[in-house]
Amino acid sequence: MKKIQLHWQILIALVLAVLYGIFLPEYIGYVSWMGTVFLRALKMIIIPLVLASIITGVANMGSAENLGRLGLKTMLYYILTSTFAIVTGLILVNIFKPGAGADLNFTQEVGGHIDTSLGEILIRIIPDNLFDAMSDNGQMLSIIFFAILFGFFITRVNEKSKRMLTDFFSAVFDVIMQLTMFIIKFTPLGIFGLVAEKVAEVDDLIGLMQSMGLYMLVVLTGLFLHAVITLPLITRFIGRVNPRKHFQALRIPLITAWSTSSSNATLPLTIQAVEENDGVSKKIANFTLPLGATINMDGTALYECVAVMFIAQAYGMDMSVGQQVLIVVTALLASIGAAGIPMAGLVMITIILTVVGLPLEGVGLILAVDRILDMFRTATNVWSDSCGAVVIARTEGEVLENIV
Repeated sequence: MKKIQLHWQILIALVLAVLYGIFLPEYIGYVSWMGTVFLRALKMIIIPLVLASIITGVANMGSAENLGRLGLKTMLYYILTSTFAIVTGLILVNIFKPGAGADLNFTQEVGGHIDTSLGEILIRIIPDNLFDAMSDNGQMLSIIFFAILFGFFITRVNEKSKRMLTDFFSAVFDVIMQLTMFIIKFTPLGIFGLVAEKVAEVDDLIGLMQSMGLYMLVVLTGLFLHAVITLPLITRFIGRVNPRKHFQALRIPLITAWSTSSSNATLPLTIQAVEENDGVSKKIANFTLPLGATINMDGTALYECVAVMFIAQAYGMDMSVGQQVLIVVTALLASIGAAGIPMAGLVMITIILTVVGLPLEGVGLILAVDRILDMFRTATNVWSDSCGAVVIARTEGEVLENIV
């Protein structure tokens, strides 16, 4: 018998959880523990995943001198497009406020790690004790900062040490990814426990569904605007190519990305389409696209920003400008550290929650619709990667007659 795919398992778990919460609220204690265990497992892998993924990514990119002009252009493109995506999501979530007034019955109090001073935030990025930072989830930015520095200075040591350290952290990353995938397999059970508990506690189920529907609409609208307006404008005016022709050239990779929710699994098809259909050189395609599948996560960054703001609004938190800037920066860094696998953004969103002082309890209902949104944000990630390859190729003087 064919195994039911994960997204169908999640959908079935979601429906059963709602029914259980409605008709058997007095027995909620028998299933709520599954959600608690699942959240604890997610928290368990946050710090090793961040350290291993960022150190490995930075070390494998090499120094700025080795990257040269092509590398600097590529990194600039990825940072700018991810920032545009995050800001788009931030504007929409502030306009529509999907979490405002939502009766989600969150029971935890908001923690004390929320800084109102941007200057204080910048100072605290530098950890005075790394091990204390690891034991305090509120200092996640400090861990990210250390990981970036450590990864960079791996490239500055002698070749023997560089190879040993790079291989070590790559091996650690591989193990952590295997562990992450193992935990993700239990997502349906986690969703069942978390959602059933929330449904049993919520008095206004219709209002809850409306809030979640508006949240999904905000995320999808942001992804649509970024994919249909921002990226095509960049390819048209900076890359000087026809966005419609480029989209037609990328139809198969985009459909694959949407169905698999994995930019890594789609990578071979993306490289093939960009080289054969767009006419990008092998040198640029083989450099920009694998790097993009690792660190360029426009859709994921937008989703993380909207999700955190939604949870903050549900808690009744009025986020200051400084706190929203912190969300933008952390979403950018977290999207860089996210792996190109299904539901990776779900793991990375816990980083932003801890940075701004929100309990992971808030992930509970986000989980219920994460897989659906994951399909769309992965397609956006791959679309951005391909646009980046085309733009970089054009700035390097390539003609690309197929899509001009």
